[in-house]
Amino acid sequence: MGTLFDQDPPAPLAEVLRPRVVEEVIGQAHLLATGKPLQLAFAARKPHSMILWGPPGVGKTTLARLSAKAFDREFIAISAVLAGVKEIREAIEQAQRNMSEQGKQTILFVDEIHRFNKSQQDALLPHVESGLFTFIGATTENPSFEVNSALLSRAQVYVLKSLSTEELKQLFERARSCAMPELTFDEAAVTTLITHADGDARRLLNLIEQVRNALSAPNSLTTNIDQAFIENALTIQARRFDKGGDHFYDQISALHKSVRGSNPDAALYWLCRMLDGGTDPRYLARRIIRMAWEDIGLADPRAMQLANDAALTYERLGSPEGELALGQAVIYLAIAAKSNASYKAFNAARAYVANDQTKPVPNHLRNAPTKLLKELGHGKEYRYAHDEPHAYAAGETYLPEGMAEPHWYEPVDRGLEAQIAEKMAFLRKLDVDSKSK
Repeated sequence: MGTLFDQDPPAPLAEVLRPRVVEEVIGQAHLLATGKPLQLAFAARKPHSMILWGPPGVGKTTLARLSAKAFDREFIAISAVLAGVKEIREAIEQAQRNMSEQGKQTILFVDEIHRFNKSQQDALLPHVESGLFTFIGATTENPSFEVNSALLSRAQVYVLKSLSTEELKQLFERARSCAMPELTFDEAAVTTLITHADGDARRLLNLIEQVRNALSAPNSLTTNIDQAFIENALTIQARRFDKGGDHFYDQISALHKSVRGSNPDAALYWLCRMLDGGTDPRYLARRIIRMAWEDIGLADPRAMQLANDAALTYERLGSPEGELALGQAVIYLAIAAKSNASYKAFNAARAYVANDQTKPVPNHLRNAPTKLLKELGHGKEYRYAHDEPHAYAAGETYLPEGMAEPHWYEPVDRGLEAQIAEKMAFLRKLDVDSKSK
């Protein structure tokens, strides 16, 4: 068999290497290995509607095409990025012709199903229920949020995973033997390709295409490919990252939880992952400030100051210098004493007020700027705390009449809040003592 260099123009690797049967698929063993869900469905030749959820380049479209072959169905593919009601109607009409003229049912594959709005997704429902076609949707977004519940309830969701290093190596060897069997790649060169592929099979094949194109340039006599050649030949893309989707929020969640869990190395890892993926550092600065307020609070007020300073530093310096300030901030937040007492107190107070009736301000706490208001008792019997022992009016009440002390804010025994807890305990004792007099 000749190499791809023998063809004019050379066929795209992704097309040449597209699996023709399920056994050729690399990856997704949790679905395709013996006894696993899709293998059992293919073996039983029992089609069912499904949603394939996973990152780009893991085989969603390939599995949909192979499903049609395994189930002996006609295959219609539409892209939700480009399609609208017209294309949906045409697909339905084609499925009806397949049934009436050939007696064959159809698999309707909708790529990026999350791009369809509710009405477009609803248009599929009657035909899924009637059995006119078996629906297969592909999405990079969480179907729980992006697919209508009615359609979701009629489809089995399968989660596809990024390809592992070993699986990408297997794909590389298949591509090399097909496209460039006369070449040798040293281990560092292969590692570089696989690292830049970042779990994406399509990206790996595109990178190999770049190498192939570099080798086809005039005067290129290289037969042994090393890391330097790879680095020179590749146009490196940004790491795979979805700035608005689930992977984005998963990573910011991992950053936040690493800070909360007091692991500075993990916090730095997720911060750098997001910066490497193209996240706006200003967004990260805002989230870091939120972490300081939510998870550290008064246990170490310096954390809030440092987080704000890091945000201001980034605004002044920009990238990449300002990113160092963000890194220092997440390290400090990770090692700082932790308390969510203020955060919990605020949420509890807000929830109470939202569900409570409006209570009047007690007279002794009201302002009395005029003679009339004084005659009405505003400010009467108010005790000026600075004139009392310890600058504290022991036994005084500051809540609406009849409202019990809620004790929303309860400081923890860590950091500065340990001292705050001691102060509050002392003041509460003064309150108790004042009532016994």
